[in-house]
Amino acid sequence: MNGKPINDTNHEFDLINDEKFIDKLNKINERYNEIAELLKDPHTYKDHKLSEKLNKEKSKIEKPVKQFIEYKNTISKMKESQDIISTETDQAIITIAQEDVTEQLETKKKLEDSLMNLLVDKDPNDSKDVFLEIRAGTGGDEAAIFCGDLYKMYLRYSEKNSWQIEIINVAESDHGGYKEIIIKIVGNDVYGNLKYESGTHRVQRVPETETQGRIHTSASTVAVLPLIDEIDQININPSDLRIDTYRASGAGGQHVNKTDSAVRITHLPTGTVSECQDGRSQHKNKAQAMSILYSKLLMHEQENQKKETDQERKNLVGTGDRSQRIRTYNFPQGRVTDHRINLTLYKLENIMEGNIEPLLDGLKKSSMD
Repeated sequence: MNGKPINDTNHEFDLINDEKFIDKLNKINERYNEIAELLKDPHTYKDHKLSEKLNKEKSKIEKPVKQFIEYKNTISKMKESQDIISTETDQAIITIAQEDVTEQLETKKKLEDSLMNLLVDKDPNDSKDVFLEIRAGTGGDEAAIFCGDLYKMYLRYSEKNSWQIEIINVAESDHGGYKEIIIKIVGNDVYGNLKYESGTHRVQRVPETETQGRIHTSASTVAVLPLIDEIDQININPSDLRIDTYRASGAGGQHVNKTDSAVRITHLPTGTVSECQDGRSQHKNKAQAMSILYSKLLMHEQENQKKETDQERKNLVGTGDRSQRIRTYNFPQGRVTDHRINLTLYKLENIMEGNIEPLLDGLKKSSMD
């Protein structure tokens, strides 16, 4: 009896199901071959400046070209193995071919992920650690509860990536969740993975206090700021700073402090504010607040250079209004929709457990335009 095809209906044996992605890879491959031919030309060899320029470009695109060739070879091998499974009668040979397909599928997936990362334009901040700020927007108590849900989602995603999290500032809500929570995340390529999360996140669900079962819409804002290693990139005049100390507040427990250790720093020319109240040491809180301030000011400067916005904060999170949303979390339907790329996933519970990779992968692909 012949073996059955593996995952045949899932198109596992096809090239990446993204024409734009494949088109970009084909163009890179064509350019690589074109450069190789140009470098063989004696006229190019004599022109040292042109030769150097072409070699530099060739070196830059060599890795995706080689991986794309390996990727297409893997697809070809998978189809050969599938043909054996479909036509062979010897069960021992079929079993070997099925094992080959399993291994080839794993290689295919790794190459797809690697190629996608290679094709995404690199941001100089991608490798940096981040300050992630989550604030309750419109919606009162429900927005604060959702703010807590988002924090848990990012916490679980960070744990999966073996990233370290430190709470920098927190303002708890009286009815659960947070009015605001700021965390520092340290690890590999944190900003490169989380930068797409900046914006207004909208939630639609029936609050526990709702007696008539009506769906309420609330919102929380997220801002992702790269942690700046070299603070010399931003020059701050000490006279432009107002530094206030105050007693740490909170709903109770570890965040309550009996000394004025909490620190708020205001950069007067821009109105940028940073604060930290989590540590018991005023000195440590001031250092953390200054670090956040440098990150905010650098992002502000970079956005001004791109001429995208006059205020980095406005660009990152908007006003917190329900209508200015990047993503909607609809609990009654178990649905998450990212409005920037028109992607809808019906696995809300899984997403809230920190499995946000499908959303991030879609946003990374979209950024290749």
